[in-house]
Amino acid sequence: MYQAHLKGKKHLRVINGRTVVSHCTICNMNITGGQEGWTIHVRSKRHRTTAASKGVSAVVDPVEGGDIAGQRFCDLCRTTVPDAAWGRHILSLRHTRAELYAKYRTALDEAEKDKNGVVIEGTLDFSVVEPTVAAVGTRCPLVVKCSLPFSKVVLLEANLTALQGKRNTKSVFSVTIIGDNRQVVSGRTIQLEILFQQSQIGRYQDRLELAFEDTQLTKRFIISRPLQAIVGNKADHEALSPKAPYIPRKRTQRHPETTVVEGVTPPSLNAIPYVGKLPRAVIPFQLASILSGNGASAQKVSHIRRVFMPATLDSDSYARHFKHLLWIEESKMETDLERYDIHDSTLTKHAPYYYLDVPGLAEKRPSVLVGDKILVQRHGADTGHWFSGGVHVVRQVEVGLRFAGSFQWTTAERYHIRFKLNRIPMQRQHQAMDTVFTQERVLFPTQQHVPSDSYPKAGAGIRVFNGLIATNRPQLQAVTSIVNQAAGAVPFVVFGPPGTGKTITIIEAIRQILHTNPRARILACAPSNSAADLIASRLQDGNMTNDQLFRFYAPSRFKNQVPDSLLAFTYIRPDGHFSVPPMARMKAFRVVVTTCVSASVLSGIGMARGHYSHIFIDEAGQSTEPEAFVSIKTMADNSTNIILSGDPKQLGPIIRSGIAQELGLEVSYLERLMARNIYDVQAGYGKTVVKLVKNFRSHSTILQFPNERFYNGDLEPCAERAVINAYIGSSYLPSKKFPVVFHPVTGKDLREASSPSFFNIDEVLQVKDYVQKLRADRRFITTDNDIGIIAPYHAQCLKIRASLRGVADGVKVGSVEEFQGQERKVIIISTVRSSKEFVEYDLRHTLGFVANPRRFNVAVTRAQALLIIVGDPNVLALDPLWRSFLNYVYLNNGWAGPPGSITWDPNVPVEEAGGYDRAVREAAQIDMNDFARRMEEMTLSGVDEEMDAGVDKPWRETE
Repeated sequence: MYQAHLKGKKHLRVINGRTVVSHCTICNMNITGGQEGWTIHVRSKRHRTTAASKGVSAVVDPVEGGDIAGQRFCDLCRTTVPDAAWGRHILSLRHTRAELYAKYRTALDEAEKDKNGVVIEGTLDFSVVEPTVAAVGTRCPLVVKCSLPFSKVVLLEANLTALQGKRNTKSVFSVTIIGDNRQVVSGRTIQLEILFQQSQIGRYQDRLELAFEDTQLTKRFIISRPLQAIVGNKADHEALSPKAPYIPRKRTQRHPETTVVEGVTPPSLNAIPYVGKLPRAVIPFQLASILSGNGASAQKVSHIRRVFMPATLDSDSYARHFKHLLWIEESKMETDLERYDIHDSTLTKHAPYYYLDVPGLAEKRPSVLVGDKILVQRHGADTGHWFSGGVHVVRQVEVGLRFAGSFQWTTAERYHIRFKLNRIPMQRQHQAMDTVFTQERVLFPTQQHVPSDSYPKAGAGIRVFNGLIATNRPQLQAVTSIVNQAAGAVPFVVFGPPGTGKTITIIEAIRQILHTNPRARILACAPSNSAADLIASRLQDGNMTNDQLFRFYAPSRFKNQVPDSLLAFTYIRPDGHFSVPPMARMKAFRVVVTTCVSASVLSGIGMARGHYSHIFIDEAGQSTEPEAFVSIKTMADNSTNIILSGDPKQLGPIIRSGIAQELGLEVSYLERLMARNIYDVQAGYGKTVVKLVKNFRSHSTILQFPNERFYNGDLEPCAERAVINAYIGSSYLPSKKFPVVFHPVTGKDLREASSPSFFNIDEVLQVKDYVQKLRADRRFITTDNDIGIIAPYHAQCLKIRASLRGVADGVKVGSVEEFQGQERKVIIISTVRSSKEFVEYDLRHTLGFVANPRRFNVAVTRAQALLIIVGDPNVLALDPLWRSFLNYVYLNNGWAGPPGSITWDPNVPVEEAGGYDRAVREAAQIDMNDFARRMEEMTLSGVDEEMDAGVDKPWRETE
């Protein structure tokens, strides 16, 4: 079935990037876009009008694309070409590649056919082989028979050819001809045996070529067969295999909601005593039309940049620039939510709530909070009529809704469900952008905003609370500079690479400001609740009381989502919802900690601008600029000092819209500042920025590559030796003093049902094998909490969790984003992608988000003592960054696979400009040409050389 699929038209069209073209016999035109394009065409007014004018039914079946007036149809490229451009088309790279591939497929089809009376019997698919069996070796028999009574054919040789010419590569298959018989004659058989032997998990392929000669005609010919095997546990493969074939989910046109009956909103929405209303901030109609149109993203970007975006970003255009980016992002968020619509659901009633099961809720896919709205429509109701349910309860897999009294329900009724975006966070950011705070020293600081005097000497005038900072000069300098800043200074940046203690530095700076300035008031923000909780917990540990420190939580959160130790630093209303205390007490707090967007609560309740002398934003690189500026634009005045901490080399904010990303929303405020001259880490040292350089997390060999690649080699390994050397000498390490392992696995990209997320069963099994060995080791003790597993695709995380259920349930498995700011003794990375298409290697799609340098940096810097990467080296090496890293591991003997599993020379300098995907394509073309050439030579052997005019005849015959 697999080989049949590879030869099918559908597969060939996909791998050659072709678009299915149908022909409409009524309109005499070719239609692109597959079934969706055809459906749009036959429903169009033009089609119906043409059918009516011809007096025929508009209902017509599509036929294969063909020539039309003034245009020719190219069967190979699946496209129509104007007659005038036909000459250029057949010389184009696209067409010549299509010709080459068609020729290769023809040769391959011909080679796999039984011919000249020779018949090959036996299956050469070893299927799934247990690792213990594969290590010893398993065999498949093959029989050569003759179907012609007077045939005179001799078997000349049997070769394995798929890996010919590959560097240091030896096939895991071997072929043996049993006995001395080589004559293929009627009534006798030739026995062959194929041995597969391999101890490592993964998928393996080769090609067997049997060369024969018809001695009567003195002609040679080849019969070829593919070989394939999978090493792994069969039960695991069956359990993890796709539950349903992957069928891309087609976006259907939503009918607009014309009538929405509002439901009962939860009390939490009124928990905060806001003094003003939020702006509606509705997306402009013209912008919405462009975003929802059918044009390509590049065209939309160009149009939006030309019509809506200011030509230059400055203080006057700042709000307009970011408001449009917010609208673009919001539009994409709304669209993305449509994926989670449920078209056939039921509700259960437990008064006063109606409960709805939400698949993926525990994974925040979709994310639903108390206060959100979910639309519900009874089957058979008017398409535009919906009931809005206010979300009052959020549990692991269900939400509790309340509707208006007119909502009718029965246990058997089926409902359509729509998830609606909660616009309040976006409205808060629009509200901030609308303020008149446009100070140049904050938005666009230059050298004229920086004092000309020298920066204060590290430790001058302060006595540190945390003794460790006293011995760390960069941390001490950062604290000293922040404490000694004059009011109204330019923003100060604490540039904190992985494991360098930037949060500790910020905490010390806050405590020093409070100690040296009794009038100081501090607002401390972070992009996430977990990061804000860390700030509050560290300040609590510094003996701050609940009269000095306030941790604000949104009313939508529940008590069980908050660390018990911080509950005393919150304010909870009698009805159980988080809120804010009376204004007098709010003003008395010396430090308020909140998330970036929730910082809007302060201006919202009427807190005066300038009340806070300092605004700190930790992990500032992870927030968008509008998020970071919610606190700054609503609360800062001419004297407010702003301190940012983070690392622009690690993950930036998550942006859903590719258009917003292209227009700059992915660039954080921290990154934008760091690109300005005054934030050069050397020229601005001590005045505007301090780079922390002492890494307290990782073993030096884990740190070395990202240090040299991203941080100019400035980082100094200073971690506790007992922790970072925990696995030195262990059996997991190919080199006993180098705790970085790359384990090559050739797997297969899989998807299932309507999910576009990829998973790779072979890598799942290899990761599981490592976890089991780590947990079973009695010498190198490893607990579940010591292990973190990072995968770039959600589906892979789900499969890994499923495979570890009952084995190591406490191991955290998550995306790179979920691990930023965290560390584990052991980190295992599954890179997932293992594309094996023979011709088309598209780097952007092959590597997906593994190719993002920031994700790479975060992923490989989470490990303290042992870093294990599981992946397909031939796919990863298409990216220059990954190729450099793989070379680093290989040359330090951290490669866990055989030498042949690295198919390039790791001593050759890496081309940073890339182009390796192009080189692979060219190599594949050479391989195809070589195969086709050998087929020709075998077929034409013994033919008079003057008959060269027929050299291509066998291929044309098959075509």
